[in-house]
Amino acid sequence: MIELASDSLVVLAGPSGSGKSAWAAEWFRPSQVVSSDELRAVVGEHEHDLRASADSFAVLDLVLARRLDRGLLTVVDTLGMDPERHASWLALAAEHRRPSHLVLFDEDPKVCRKRNNARPAPVPSKVLSAQLSKWAEVSDDLGAGFDYVHQAGPAAVVPTAVLAASGGGWKAPASMRFGLQISAFDWPSGNEAIGDELTRIVGEAEHAGFESVWVMDHFMQIPQVGREWDAMLEAYTTLGYLAGRTTRLELGTMVTCVTHRSIAHLAKIVATLDVLSGGRARCGLGIGWYEREHKAYGLRFPPIRERYELLQDALELLPLMWGSGSPSYEGRHLATPEAICYPRPLQPKIPILIGGSGERRTLALVARYGDACNLFGEPDVVRHKVEVLRGHCRTAGRDPAEIEVTQLSSVLAAPDQRTLRDRIDDLRSSSVSPEDYAEHALGATAEQHIDRFAALASAGVHTAIVSLADVGHAGAVADFAPIIDALRP
Repeated sequence: MIELASDSLVVLAGPSGSGKSAWAAEWFRPSQVVSSDELRAVVGEHEHDLRASADSFAVLDLVLARRLDRGLLTVVDTLGMDPERHASWLALAAEHRRPSHLVLFDEDPKVCRKRNNARPAPVPSKVLSAQLSKWAEVSDDLGAGFDYVHQAGPAAVVPTAVLAASGGGWKAPASMRFGLQISAFDWPSGNEAIGDELTRIVGEAEHAGFESVWVMDHFMQIPQVGREWDAMLEAYTTLGYLAGRTTRLELGTMVTCVTHRSIAHLAKIVATLDVLSGGRARCGLGIGWYEREHKAYGLRFPPIRERYELLQDALELLPLMWGSGSPSYEGRHLATPEAICYPRPLQPKIPILIGGSGERRTLALVARYGDACNLFGEPDVVRHKVEVLRGHCRTAGRDPAEIEVTQLSSVLAAPDQRTLRDRIDDLRSSSVSPEDYAEHALGATAEQHIDRFAALASAGVHTAIVSLADVGHAGAVADFAPIIDALRP
């Protein structure tokens, strides 16, 4: 498989009849292919008007420069045997920092002649003979200067994050786990079927091997995911519903803002969830960020420093609420004469996950109080954050092994390229290109995703939590199962 970034320059090289145009048509949209023959028809009488060749290449160079400047994947369909033209195109790619690929079509001359003869307007036999002769002379040296050289074969545009980990030969640790985040509920089946859809999704998740399910604790949909009038369920009501529809999945929010509820009341809610789920509750906490949501629901949105102090109070008070006795607590902003909560959680200690990856304050709180952290970013970023966390653990005198490192990202996984293309077309709006949607949603085949998750595991991630872009479509969760299987102990 030829894997390409969405801003690549792809140059095709081979004699007439070697299959260049057919290959380009199979793997790319017409708008991504710049053909010297088609441009010859634009500036001349027709595609075979050789008198217009110079002008057609002048236009091709102009189009190529504009597309590379905009970061659009561009496939150059010409004979591709001119090293001087290659040098010019490679200079443009380097100027705009775009990866360059050369695809060689080393076809049997007999096949080239047969295909050429079948064309409505074949290339003259002598001209094709000259092309074949030249190809034999220059084909071995045409790759000079290109970042990648390929023999023609299946091709796919792959998101940057997935491509960066491709072929890394990673060895995934045995402790790699997966959680499923459900962040949107505006599914084709409508609001009346949300309950049934959730039941189906979590059933598929348990069968696929997911170990936890998470929902966002927001009262309206956030801009990064959808529109404010899209369906958004109340988090803990939803988790209570899911507790009755599952037997094994851990249940938590990603994450609860400490200003959304009284912390003592939150302790009661989470303890109740733990009891009714048979000891499967997780408590996700964060300082929050969505001020508009607070205003809409009449909640105070304190300055960031106060929110951090409130988070610290919550991290100290919650274990007291869930623990034995009824001790008093006096914090920076919270106080209670008795931390009382019956029934107690079934778990000896409900794990607290702290959202956010701020290096100075958030990860320091994780090191002191947290059972888990949640990080954003790809392997290099995560690796750095994990090192920062370990430094805070040393300062706090805590073993980093006690803290679960989780990573959250959006993912679209499909069993094959054709299904992936169809699903992207189904999900994207008409104003968003397939490549842009795939980049945003991390759209790739399950096989392509495996290396990325293995790289995250190598960077220190214990649990990858994924928000599936197509989670409302039947079979989407099952399509992720091969990734879980590949990284299972």
